[in-house]
Amino acid sequence: MAWEPWTGCYATSDGCKYCYYYGEHSKRCGQNTIVKTDDFDKPIRTIYMPRKKITKYKMEGGKVCHTCFTTDFFLLEADEWRTEAWSIIKQRPDLTFIMLTKRIDRFPVALPHDWGDGYENVRIGCTVENQETADFRLPLYTSYPIKGKFIVCQPLLGGIDLSPYLHAVESVNVGGESGRNARVCNFDWVLNIKEQCKKAEVDFDFRQTGSKFLKDGEVKNINPYKQRSTAREAITE
Repeated sequence: MAWEPWTGCYATSDGCKYCYYYGEHSKRCGQNTIVKTDDFDKPIRTIYMPRKKITKYKMEGGKVCHTCFTTDFFLLEADEWRTEAWSIIKQRPDLTFIMLTKRIDRFPVALPHDWGDGYENVRIGCTVENQETADFRLPLYTSYPIKGKFIVCQPLLGGIDLSPYLHAVESVNVGGESGRNARVCNFDWVLNIKEQCKKAEVDFDFRQTGSKFLKDGEVKNINPYKQRSTAREAITE
């Protein structure tokens, strides 16, 4: 399930350059205005079932709710709505809200007053694309109180040493960049991160190759519908 309480975004680092949603060749290119959506209260909308004479949430409990996957939950422009969004999340402890962010530096100023050690039903992943973003974001990220931390290296644009940060996370997801202007994902970078995770006993997942995949000295163009399966095949060889 997905929940997009607001829409619109803009680049904050090199990994955003060819964003599948707002990049140069996406249909939404240039949509930099952040606006509240009609789905803002989606998780707490209800439906009445006359035969059973009960009212229930439209979003079924026990599910994962992917939150702000087409924008960023910690955008400055969304500050005026975030308190209410946290309230909605708190009303649905039966859902697990998963967020990804490139703006983890805004985490301390964007928390609800009762955050404490973190909400049990919220998992926040930090995305990094190269060593520069890893060394800026991850020291902050690993120091913050969050339940279920995970790192997302997608799009992976270079080799990254994650070893100083792996003690504080549960898993690492890696993936190449998709789209007509995608930059190359080198399989050696992927294997290196996999080895780091193995040593740290952290779960690792190579989610997709991206559109341009360098393996065994050859760059191949990978069909969008085969990037996941090609990644699985490569990592299990």
